Formats: sequence, structure tokens, C-alpha cells
Amino acid sequence: MKKILIANRGEIALRIIRTCKEMGINTVAVFSDADRNALFVRNADEAYHIGPPPSSESYLVFEKIIEVAKQSGADAIHPGYGFLSENPAFARRLEVENITLIGPLAKSMEVMGDKLAAKETAKQHNVPLVPGSEGAVNELDEAIKVAREVGFPLLIKASAGGGGKGMRIVESEEDIQEQLQMAMNEAQSAFGDPSVFIERYVKSPRHIEIQILADNHGNVVHLFERECSIQRRHQKVVEEAPSSVLTPELRDEMGECAVNLAKACDYRGAGTVEFLLDDQLNFYFLEMNTRLQVEHPVSELITGIDLVRQQILVARGDRLAFSQDDLSINGHALEARVYAEDPQNNFLPDIGTLKTYERPMGPGVRVDDGFEEGMVIPIYYDPMISKLITHADTREHAIARMTRAIDEYRISGVTTTLGFCKFAINHEAFVSGNFDTHFVQTYFEPEMLDGENVESERALAVFLGNKTGLDKPAATSKNTGAVASSNWKLRRR
Repeated sequence: MKKILIANRGEIALRIIRTCKEMGINTVAVFSDADRNALFVRNADEAYHIGPPPSSESYLVFEKIIEVAKQSGADAIHPGYGFLSENPAFARRLEVENITLIGPLAKSMEVMGDKLAAKETAKQHNVPLVPGSEGAVNELDEAIKVAREVGFPLLIKASAGGGGKGMRIVESEEDIQEQLQMAMNEAQSAFGDPSVFIERYVKSPRHIEIQILADNHGNVVHLFERECSIQRRHQKVVEEAPSSVLTPELRDEMGECAVNLAKACDYRGAGTVEFLLDDQLNFYFLEMNTRLQVEHPVSELITGIDLVRQQILVARGDRLAFSQDDLSINGHALEARVYAEDPQNNFLPDIGTLKTYERPMGPGVRVDDGFEEGMVIPIYYDPMISKLITHADTREHAIARMTRAIDEYRISGVTTTLGFCKFAINHEAFVSGNFDTHFVQTYFEPEMLDGENVESERALAVFLGNKTGLDKPAATSKNTGAVASSNWKLRRR
């Protein structure tokens, strides 16, 4: 494998390029108009324009991606996460074109991409499931029957997707008809498939996921767990590895279930099996993501395994060079997703130019990003600026290191989630380990960041004054925390 095309953008494209360089593999970037001057484009060995900013006209058009792969002579394509990473039609087309996909087989994507099929596979292999419907629910009478068996509150979920889309909590029988129709409509709009299913709503869940890695020779291992319970809109903001609540016995049991599920769908490469953990430490299968996860760095730091390198080695036919017994947990890692969002305005996305962008440094600090000072945060894509990751010998030390790193991060021009992340990891519930996926609703109020923002503004003003050599600190209206009004709100987005 001598040349890899990265069918993605931003921080994940740059992260893949860096591992390829270490392996002596040439890289090909593809970019839209919005990313013409992006870091990942400049760092690739070759770069090709594939269309206008909307992903539906560029990064999601696999005919354009395949054309560039042929033109550039790429042996393989790494899809990163999002976009085409879990698209079985794309995977099958690459098989026809004799281009290697650095990812699982199309059949594995199909089985695990459909939540109903994934649940059935899990059931066949004795992986615990949340009680619920056996299959898709399309009629009101059927929904009421299932609801009475499962009990309230219950959850209606889209079969074909995730990210909180097509998901509705139902508290009583009177609400079923309205919520069922809304969920089906949203599922159709988001995924082109109105199928939904019903399951019991776990009231105080924690989100625990197991990182797995499989080769083409039947070897499958897990790289322990990640805790991803700090979320907004059902999407993760802070992740850590390992979890603060799993016992060694429970970790082994969940890891074994994840490995068995991977074997059941003939999995290849890196993937993640997600579970809900209730307040009694009972775990239930949630879904499997057949790709690299955004939060993969925390698993890399506690195991010393470069997951992108392993994906490439597996794709070219190598056997895993280690067994489960060779793996162990080294210390603790945290990841804070730095989004261009306003936590004081319901986490609405913000847009603008990075007037100041200075990364934190020091021992145990890693920043995965795709931006630099002066660049514009595009409105067309996910508003994540970077992933800030810290690693230390203990959880307490990792939290302290993350707090220090957040304080060192200098961003102006857009509002970010840094202030919220600092609040979250230093909250008593998080520090004690006594939290769940309802952390934001339970503990966070927008005004809690007011004091933090004042301090951030002062520190940034001094920093900018020193940076420019001015006697008087430069004024700024944006900082690492939130401000009264975001660009998104001003532009009525």
C-alpha cells in the first residue's frame, strides 16, 4: 500500500495524513471550495478539488472520490468518520473498482448499520438488550401493545440512524400517537427510512463503549472502554478512558460481548460497540459504529496503540501483532471536544474567523485539529474546531491537566465549548464519578459560565496585548468561553 486517498476533511484528515507519513505512505486529499486553504490540504502529498462546499455536492459524492483515486493512482481510501465511512454502497463500489477500503466489509456495515438487524445479531449471541419491540413498529395499535408490555417511560428510535434524530421519549399512553408520527417523520427526513422501534427508557444511563480491533484472519481484541456520558443533544462533548465505574469483571464481560458481536458480523478493522449502563451496573447493547470514532485518541493514549496505523495494517492483510493478553490500561485519558458553539445559548453553532488561535502545550497534552489562526469556521460542516486530549497517571491528575490545558487554550473570534468543558470536568458529580447522560439537564445553567467568561476575557486581553506588543491590552469580543450573543444568533441561523 503506497498511496492512500483520505475521503474526509478537517482534523481527522490531518490525523490520518500524519500516521501515513510515519508509515512512508503517500497521501491524497480531496477538498471542497470551503476547504481550499485548509491545513489537511496543504499537508497531503497531492490534493484534488471535488466541488462546492455542501457535502452533498463534494464529500458525499463517491463518484468524484473514486475518479480522484483512479487519477492519482491511490491504492486505498480511508473514509475517516462521518460522510462515506459507514456507506455500504460506497464499500461495494470500491470492491468493483479494486480499490481497498480502509474499513469493514459492506455486509458488516449493513448488519450493524440497521439497528433492528444489529439488535437481532446481539440477541443471537447473548448480548444483553434493553427490553423492547422485536422489530419495526409502524402502526399505533402495535405501538400501544408494545408499550404496555415494556412499560413507561419508553423510547421511540429510528432504525436507520443515530445522533438523536428520530428519537422520542414517551411518558404516557396518551402521547404515543403524536410522538410515533413525529419520530417516523424525522427518521424519513434524516435517513430516508421511516422505520422505528420501541424500547424501555433507561432513566439514569451511562454511555459506555468498547473499542474493538479485528484483522482478516479471525483475530479480534478489545481496547477497553470509553465513558461518553457528558452529552448535549445526544451527542458527546467530554469522553474519558477508562470509565470511573466499571469493575475489572464488568469490563471483561462487556469486552467479551463486544468481541463476540464483531466476530458475528465478520468484522474487519477498528469499530466500536456501544452500551447503556444503568444505575445498577446492568449493561445493554445500544449499537455498533463500523468506523473510527471521534474519541479514539483516549483509547490510543491508555493502550499505546495507534488505531489509524492498525486500520491500515489490517486493510493490507496483516495479522494483529498483539493478543488480548498483551493489552493493558496505562493511566487515564480525557477528551474535550472544542466546538464553535455557544453553551449559554443552547449550544447553538457559531461561525466566524479564528482571530486568535493558540494551542495549549506541555506534558500529556494532545490537540487534534485542522485549523490555524485566521481561518474561517465553515457553516457547511460540523462546528468542531479541535479535540483537546490529556493523559496522566490517574484520573485526578488527568482532570487537573485538562483544566490547565483549557486555561492555556486561546481562541477568539468565535464562541466555544471550552468554558463548558472546564465546568463539566470540575463539577462534583463528574469528579466523584456519580453522573449520567443527563448531566447537562441536571447540573448546567447558562449563567454558571458568567464568572468563567469574565476571567477568560481578562486573560485573553492580556495575552493579546503581550502578543501584539501594545501597552494597552487589545480588546476582544470573543473568548474561550461564551458571550452574550453569538454570530449564529446575530445572523438568525
